[in-house]
Amino acid sequence: MSASLNHPWRSALVTGASSGIGRDLTRLLGAAGIATVAVARRGDRLAELAREHPSIEPLVADLGTPAGVAAVAARAGDVDLLVNNAGFGLDGDFADLAAEGHQRMIDLNVSALVALTRAAVEPMRARRRGWILQVSSMASFQPGPTAATYSATKAFVTSLSEALHEELRGTGVIVTASCPGFTRTEFHEASGSAGSVSSVPGFAWLSSHEVASSALRACAAGRALDVPGATYKGLAAVSGSMPRWAVRRLMALGSRTR
Repeated sequence: MSASLNHPWRSALVTGASSGIGRDLTRLLGAAGIATVAVARRGDRLAELAREHPSIEPLVADLGTPAGVAAVAARAGDVDLLVNNAGFGLDGDFADLAAEGHQRMIDLNVSALVALTRAAVEPMRARRRGWILQVSSMASFQPGPTAATYSATKAFVTSLSEALHEELRGTGVIVTASCPGFTRTEFHEASGSAGSVSSVPGFAWLSSHEVASSALRACAAGRALDVPGATYKGLAAVSGSMPRWAVRRLMALGSRTR
């Protein structure tokens, strides 16, 4: 995305802007001259983004806390484009992960996203103008043994996004879910899955820039879903046509053999 892109946005807000897909989304929007509020916990990284593009405004907030959600929600209704990108996952058997870890995934991936989406939708609908981009995952299309809660949170995000896309049809508000597969970011180190994904072949990996560019194009075009990469488009189509028991078994075998 560049400043010459025929985009519809004057302003944006991106959560999880300090790394990975969120950072590239913010950079692309900033390079296009869009006034962008960049939200994350790490103020030093946000300051770097602001130095790159004067149209970027840092907002330090922790969306894992009620105060952080409230601070960002207060800004979410003022922008043309809300990007709910903040999220994290933990890798491991469900019973082996601490209850607190499961709750943190739900609080950030689901509860904070719902709160910010709700804060944005009402004023967008009143203006009859607005876009909401939810960064979900290929994990939303099937169960994820050893990533059960994470996959379930992303299934929620994709389902919510598709429902709102239809519910808001004709109101001037567009909701798009981006569902990338394996993407080279800090996510796997943070989730504890770096070792388990080390055997994933190179062709299966996407760059965060590729994912961010594809997601923004899809949102600007008014699409409900974006699955970046030909490999993942094919996988999404195949998994949707397979019996549920077969999908479960394949995902379980994959999680145990990585």
